[in-house]
Amino acid sequence: MIHFFPSGEYINPKEIPARRGFSVSYLGKTLLSKIDPVAQAERLAAGIDLKESALFLCPSPLYGYGLPILLEKLPANSAILCVEADEKLFELSQKAIGPDAELLGALPIIENKEERKTKAIALVQAKTAEKICAFVRDVWGERVFRRVEVIRLTGGWQLYPELYDNIETTLRREIAVEWSNAMTLIRLGRLYSKNLISNLACLGSADTDEPDWSSAAVLALGAGLSLDPILSELSGLCGGKIPEPEKRPFKIICVDTCLPCLADWGVRPDLVVFLESQHWNLRCLIGLQGREIDAAIDLSALPASTRVLKGKRYFFATVWTKLAFLSRLKESGLLPETFPPMGSVGLNTVALALKISAGPVITGGIDFAFSMDASHARSTPRRCDFESRQTRFRSLIDTDNGLRDGTCTAVSKTGEQTRTNPAMRKYRDLFEQEFGGNPRLFDISGPGLPLGVKTVSAKEAFAILNSSGGLQAAKKSAPVGTKKVQACESKSKCESKSKIAAFAEREADTLEEIKKMLSGAVAAEPDKLEALLYTADYLWAHFPECAGAGGKHPPVTDLSFLKRIRAEIDPFLKLWEITLKELEELLKS
Repeated sequence: MIHFFPSGEYINPKEIPARRGFSVSYLGKTLLSKIDPVAQAERLAAGIDLKESALFLCPSPLYGYGLPILLEKLPANSAILCVEADEKLFELSQKAIGPDAELLGALPIIENKEERKTKAIALVQAKTAEKICAFVRDVWGERVFRRVEVIRLTGGWQLYPELYDNIETTLRREIAVEWSNAMTLIRLGRLYSKNLISNLACLGSADTDEPDWSSAAVLALGAGLSLDPILSELSGLCGGKIPEPEKRPFKIICVDTCLPCLADWGVRPDLVVFLESQHWNLRCLIGLQGREIDAAIDLSALPASTRVLKGKRYFFATVWTKLAFLSRLKESGLLPETFPPMGSVGLNTVALALKISAGPVITGGIDFAFSMDASHARSTPRRCDFESRQTRFRSLIDTDNGLRDGTCTAVSKTGEQTRTNPAMRKYRDLFEQEFGGNPRLFDISGPGLPLGVKTVSAKEAFAILNSSGGLQAAKKSAPVGTKKVQACESKSKCESKSKIAAFAEREADTLEEIKKMLSGAVAAEPDKLEALLYTADYLWAHFPECAGAGGKHPPVTDLSFLKRIRAEIDPFLKLWEITLKELEELLKS
């Protein structure tokens, strides 16, 4: 029971200031002061500088003393999140600052102000930091706040300090990720859509949505510094060289950057993953033209990278933002297996490995760390570029990378010091968030950061790779691309191309209709134009005011917005025409 006074009686919060000399305590902690707790909270609230676009986290608000003062001066684009971890205290807060409470009776007036764009205040019971983040997105949406500020008006936060600190840290991280994703979408959103349209023609001739490796063990490789020693030790354990795919009892899946290094070691992977939407990783394919290597390709990856290797092609899709365009692809049965945006090809490689095989997955070379003289394995383009620039006047120490602002030392899996940066740490944290504790996942020890999964030596990894069903399991697993009945494969691909062609024609017709409205060829009906723009949301989803804003865009009366839409239409129409032409040629052949 919560004891407010020695008698244990419940006192109306308005009467507490008159009962001086008694404190509000619970679980051995003093929650409200003996001397006029209302005035004390109000003094604290009056001295707080409320910033614009901020989410103010108020842990354990109790009776909400001080909140009315904060609400009176709260900026129109900011909000207060009251969080209570204790169930009994949460019930008290609901009575005090809920919708029917007298204490915040002025709140509806504040919320009805024309300039207020967000809900002013919300109360939630804390379970986990992740659920609080989900609650914030549900109530206020994404890309609303730029910062998180903590307001402590009572001593209730002392009951669960770790939880409240974790909520603060997680909210800060989530808001930072939202804005980082928005910046990425502003810079690359148009390119993602263009690549997807260009890859649709290839999608019609792809083998299946994904390979099927049954329960075979999988070695998932990144291009970090630990890749070379891992390949050296595994090659030695294999008798000098890792066998060809058809002769080894395990599968190898790798990121595209790994290909030059694997080629130097004479290793042919079973599957390579392409995620990069820009041209940088084309250098990884130099010298590999026509090689029989199967590829898993993101629909938004650079189209040129899909045409170099001559193995089978499998497509997957990263849902980089909420788009009606992607929803239509799914409804048409054209969207392959989807994955959440992870930002790192290494994370996508591990996610694919866990998806297409039910056996153990061993990761290697996924380091998220670097040394002062190298950041990638040998023969990778970045490593080759750095080494080729070496002269007697240029040191082998990579100071540009190793001493850049934000880089810091960290402890590696071996206990030794390594270097990392905020971006790599973010990906490491995301790896642990997505895969941490997975009993099927193991990581080979090396100079990289710990990933939150069990770490094993190369010898232990070799034993796992060879003991999970052995060569017989690899032979029994369905050959890559045999999910569909072979006799119907040609007919199925033809039907798929026809469906994609019909989809492309509808999209091109939609753009033509919008173009006519915006150019004055036909009368522009606001409601119809609004519906068409929602349909063709890939035209504007990357605009700065729209990126990461949950599908919101300026009104159709905004002339600047419409002019930018008009400028986007012609390049996309050209892409649809090229895609249709390629599909027509494929259908003829």
